[in-house]
Parts: sequence; structure tokens; C-alpha cells
Amino acid sequence: MRTLSAIFSAAAGLMALAATANPAIAAGAYYQAELASPAAADRLIVRGLVWKCGAESCVAGRSNSRALIDCSALAREVGTLRSFTVEGRSLAPEQLQKCNAKAR
Repeated sequence: MRTLSAIFSAAAGLMALAATANPAIAAGAYYQAELASPAAADRLIVRGLVWKCGAESCVAGRSNSRALIDCSALAREVGTLRSFTVEGRSLAPEQLQKCNAKAR
């Protein structure tokens, strides 16, 4: 019964994230990326991770990959990132530079 409750709780959290008008302030987002230019779509799936994007940022839940891998994959799709945050902590400048090396 607890497992079912946890599943419903997680689903509710994802629905709230999807319904948020401004994804940059979406509660419960694990990743947040500030974009140098707007994303081509408001929803992207990159390496199996669902990103919700607005004009200036994208957010996503947690994945099984390392943050730098998810950052680089997103940069390949949307271009240069101004910042990339993991649970409220920004990547170090040298890590962001590595991430943006993969930008389109």
C-alpha cells in the first residue's frame, strides 16, 4: 500500500510540474537550466529525460545519469546554457564549460 501511495505522490508531483506556467520556478525540479536562447519546443525528451521548457529555462526531474551528461545532452538539443543547476546547486564554471562544449 505504501508503494502505491508513493507512486501516486510522484505522479501528482510530475503533473504539478507539467502544469506550471513558468517552469523555471517549478517546485520539485531536480535540474534547472537557463538557456542562452529559447528552446524550439516547450517539452523535450533528451536521453529519456523529460524537460519542460519556457522562453528562458528548462526543468526536469532526476535521472540515473550524472548531471554533466544530462547537461551536455540538453546543450546538444537547445544550444548554449547560461547555467545548469542540480538540486539548487549550480555547476562550477569549468563544468558548465564542458557541458556547453557539446552545444549545437
